[in-house]
Amino acid sequence: MLILDTLLAGRTTPFRGEEGSAIGKTPISRAEVGVEGLIGDEQADRIHHGGADKALHHYPAEHYAHWRARLGERADLAPGGFGENLSTTGMTEDTVLLGDRFRIGTTLIEVSHGRQPCWKLGHRFGHAALAAEVVATGKCGWYYRVLEPGSVAAGDAIEQVSEGLADWPVSRLFGVLIGGGHKRERAVLAELAEMPVLAEAWRARARELMDGRKG
Repeated sequence: MLILDTLLAGRTTPFRGEEGSAIGKTPISRAEVGVEGLIGDEQADRIHHGGADKALHHYPAEHYAHWRARLGERADLAPGGFGENLSTTGMTEDTVLLGDRFRIGTTLIEVSHGRQPCWKLGHRFGHAALAAEVVATGKCGWYYRVLEPGSVAAGDAIEQVSEGLADWPVSRLFGVLIGGGHKRERAVLAELAEMPVLAEAWRARARELMDGRKG
């Protein structure tokens, strides 16, 4: 049985100069969940973070062993370090499919796309190349949209309600749209551009890659 090992939320704090960020999440025991995520969890940059397609961020806890080996042992290279709300072991980008639906507590959620890393990861950990290394390794994590608001708690069972698209594990989706794999799989871009379950931002990216507006 899959279990929600850690539930996490954060508040906006000073990050770089006058710019704030809520990338650092800390464990909480329970939360109510709305259509845009955990009630009380903050996103400082609402243009690039948050919203219905990015309501909840899930990052596999087992990835942190890789990052500690790469960046050195430090307390913040642990669940919550990459800004995730949900932390588990036993779920990875290779096993989770686009469109998978899960019930945690009384909340029903659906995988909407992978997490595209940004510069804030590198700044947080003092390693400017970190975002690029996330892309290279595919250790990206993923987002959910909330289909049924409710409540969740650390220790809740994660029940898979229905299976998503068998051809589209998060690892492949991320590789094609973010990792440069579209150069080898150009034929799938039209499919992704019209895929209703895929987050609109990534459907738009598929269209841009088709038109040559992205590299």
